[in-house]
Amino acid sequence: MMRFLRWFLGFVVLGGLIALIIARPAPAIFYPDLPHTGFVVRALYILLLAGALCMYRIIFGPTAADRIVAIDIIGILIVGFCAIVSIATNRTWYVDVGIAWALQSFISTLALSKHLEGKGFDE
Repeated sequence: MMRFLRWFLGFVVLGGLIALIIARPAPAIFYPDLPHTGFVVRALYILLLAGALCMYRIIFGPTAADRIVAIDIIGILIVGFCAIVSIATNRTWYVDVGIAWALQSFISTLALSKHLEGKGFDE
């Protein structure tokens, strides 16, 4: 019963935060005159919320596998952040940074997984 209550409370809090982000986003600080500023601000705050939840899983994860998955998800969030900033600023080099980050994140996740299994890099 306690586990169900924790899950339910988590869904309520997460749903409330996402509804708050969608309904009343914070004002844009960097580029307030862009035509799609509302989308960019909402998307960035949702990515920040997801990053905060991943940081929680990294700190309080019950197993090492949970921590590795959370680190991988943070890499994916950084790629999404690069894509959104590229849309907002009309600069394509952010996409290049995102691609490089995705490759590095994939390789590091593979290395951490092999280390967790106790295997060497050549196996």
